[in-house]
Amino acid sequence: MACVCVCVFVCLGHLRVAGAGDSVFFGETTFSLFSSESLCFFGGEVCFCFLVFDAMLCSLYLHVSNSVSEVAMIHSLFLINPSGDVFLEKHWRRVVGRSVCDYFFEARERAGGPEDVPPVLQTPHHYLISIYRDGLFFLSVIQAEAPPLFVIEFLHRVAEMFQDYFGECSETVIKDNVVTVYELLEEMLDNGFPLATESNILKEMIRPPTILRTMVNTLTGTSNVGEKLPTGQLSTIPWRRSGVKYTNNEAYFDVIEEIDAIVDKSGTTVCAEIQGVIEACVKLSGMPDLTLSFMNPRLLDDVSFHPCVRFKRWESERVLSFIPPDGNFTLMTYHVSAQNLVAIPVYVKQSISFFESGSGGRLDLTVGPKQTMGKTVEGFVITIHMPKAVLSTNLTATQGSYTYDPTTKVLVWDIGRLNPQKLPNLRGSLSLQTGAPKPEDNPSLNIALKIQQLAISGLKVNRLDMYGEKYKPFKGVKYLTKAGKFQVRT
Repeated sequence: MACVCVCVFVCLGHLRVAGAGDSVFFGETTFSLFSSESLCFFGGEVCFCFLVFDAMLCSLYLHVSNSVSEVAMIHSLFLINPSGDVFLEKHWRRVVGRSVCDYFFEARERAGGPEDVPPVLQTPHHYLISIYRDGLFFLSVIQAEAPPLFVIEFLHRVAEMFQDYFGECSETVIKDNVVTVYELLEEMLDNGFPLATESNILKEMIRPPTILRTMVNTLTGTSNVGEKLPTGQLSTIPWRRSGVKYTNNEAYFDVIEEIDAIVDKSGTTVCAEIQGVIEACVKLSGMPDLTLSFMNPRLLDDVSFHPCVRFKRWESERVLSFIPPDGNFTLMTYHVSAQNLVAIPVYVKQSISFFESGSGGRLDLTVGPKQTMGKTVEGFVITIHMPKAVLSTNLTATQGSYTYDPTTKVLVWDIGRLNPQKLPNLRGSLSLQTGAPKPEDNPSLNIALKIQQLAISGLKVNRLDMYGEKYKPFKGVKYLTKAGKFQVRT
């Protein structure tokens, strides 16, 4: 019987399920996995294959059938600006016409905002999978079913690589570096499958653009693409290049948390959760082996790690053990969903009312700090989307300044830094359209704020230990709390 193998990606993410040196069991058979090798086991009509690349184990399940199905892969990528214009496209298999984007544009028009566009769209002949990053849409086209998270994760890797190479991910920067962009996309995908997605490997293959290098390449006709295979490509730790040397060895970590919360009219928390991320900047010589421990790691759930993290150590000891990439990278993301652990750092006393006659209304807002552990609240901004009937406002702010746009009906009160000794207040009258009925619903308040040197969840780094090298590095940790989707109902 003829064997026809169809590959389906099962997992591609930050969490490494198995890696070099690990063992995998299938019934009575045990396999040891080695980097850059493929191992296959054929038994009857089923074939299991494991392929290791870029320090991520991508499990391939091969199903044998009598009919041929098309392998799921990424065929094309379109970059779309906020105006709906496709300003860059890349095709790996065959050219897919831009008309396929019309289905995406229709979904974009139906959505309330750019972040509300469904990430997966089905068309008669294709699947469209997209993300929204830095004001741009990254839209991929595939022709066969594939795990959406697989494609979404790859699109995020592309956006992060542009950010790493060019300092920002914007339409202008991408157009200015279009040659390097196409070189990166060519290396990151091979015939529609992810090949190299680690920054250190790509930077050895494709040198980041500089003014001097651009001038030299223009004069000599040379390319940014390296002539040698990166040293980390076939290594068991491909995320780190070899021969790293620094005069000043340092390792810094930023613990950044965002509060998503809904507070009702009486000040009671309806729901609250924290999304956290630990960003790292590691510039250490040689091949250091780091261990980062926390004072209270048990409060973290739904963690996601960079591939360098040894997951077994986290499971058993709740510590992060890893050989770090060189430079900036995201070490882990986490989630705190227990509402009793989420402290709301500010309170808002509010009163927004409209008169029965429909001639106007009153607004009175007072804000103050709450559970900030003595830290100062900065960048405090309240945004209110007023009803369409509100023509103008006549308000007085004791701190900061406010603006009201009669076209968009958006009121913005920019308070800045909160002073606990003198609570900011905004009060005054609202003018409505003549003859307009009283608005049925009061508007909600959207809160933006920052608190330096505070992780609102209570997470604290205990210590950072280094093994494998004899020098003593500089170490530092910073904390930052921000408001994510923070809403106060009136």
